[in-house]
Amino acid sequence: MRDVAVIGIGCTEFGEHWSASFRELFVTAGVLALQDAGVAGEELDALYVGNMSAGRFVEQEHIGALIADYAGLASNHIPSTRVEAACASGGLAFRQAVIAVASGMEDIVVAAGVEKMTDVGTGASVDMLASAADREWEGFAGATFPGLYAMIANDYMHRYPLTREQLAQVAVKNHENGARNPIAQFRNRITIDTVLNSSLVADPLRLFDCSPITDGAAAVVVVPLERAREFTDSPVRVLASAQASDTIALHDRRDISTLDATVAAGKRALDQAGLEHKDIDLLEVHDCFTIAEICAIEDLGFCRKGEAGRLTEEGVTALDGDLPVNTSGGLKACGHPVGATGIKQVCEIVAQLRGEAGSRQVDAEIGMAHNVGGTGATVVVHILGV
Repeated sequence: MRDVAVIGIGCTEFGEHWSASFRELFVTAGVLALQDAGVAGEELDALYVGNMSAGRFVEQEHIGALIADYAGLASNHIPSTRVEAACASGGLAFRQAVIAVASGMEDIVVAAGVEKMTDVGTGASVDMLASAADREWEGFAGATFPGLYAMIANDYMHRYPLTREQLAQVAVKNHENGARNPIAQFRNRITIDTVLNSSLVADPLRLFDCSPITDGAAAVVVVPLERAREFTDSPVRVLASAQASDTIALHDRRDISTLDATVAAGKRALDQAGLEHKDIDLLEVHDCFTIAEICAIEDLGFCRKGEAGRLTEEGVTALDGDLPVNTSGGLKACGHPVGATGIKQVCEIVAQLRGEAGSRQVDAEIGMAHNVGGTGATVVVHILGV
């Protein structure tokens, strides 16, 4: 297996893109990534595109071919493959690109993610997102994703010492980071009172505990490490790529407030990279809800169960803390176009390791990205380093 490097990144702004179409979003991100890498479209060997539900959001299927076509690559007959794993679609698309390059089958590959979610009403989008859970056993019973994560939060808060204020501090921190990110959907700073006084969504989760409905796209270019210097003086190595699965329904889990797939994928990634937790300088984790960030920090092994709330309150996970978490603003503030989120996480890690993150820059040489599908049925973890 060959070592793999990221040589180019590109993101659209995340938000409500009323004047940009689904295809315009992914072309924009792809062009930015190719320009950043100094690569021409005709040099590509393959594309892997994360997308959860274009068939329902914009009534378009056959996404791989659509992207190859509108990216101007159809005449080159470059293979383009759609990858779907609910909200982990982007992370899994990146993993497929890494595997393709590492295997020697392909040399220059784009991994991208895209979602256009605001062309339908809120009720329709909530229903579509619920299809990432077990439709027969959860969705048909009326469970939504806020409801499912509220169950996780209630179970967690019953068993561990997490206060409502500590949970709110996750959102406060991520909005502070998002305010420094030019692509973030929400660039406004908030307070704990903002979170606690926002509308109740599913007890104990309130509006500001929840990631938004978002349009956006992100893309990266990966190549064999041995060729990376042909394109850039600052390649970022992919040190590990790991994936794990779990039951799709919460009621079949060993423990609903521990995502066992996160535990497994995180351990596999560290073992693969030959690293320990102390070697990781920053994290991008899947904070679709504030409780999800708390669980992720613990399930990845960075502290014991029940400690992440206190660490967040003490500023350990802030930009100037010992372990910065979600420097991009996370899903909470940067936004969550579900197919693109896993790629955006990789883009943020790369920007940080290059020293290109502007006012949210932290001191880092190794970063970890954690992308979750559903309530943890699919988890993808990557470690990148310079």
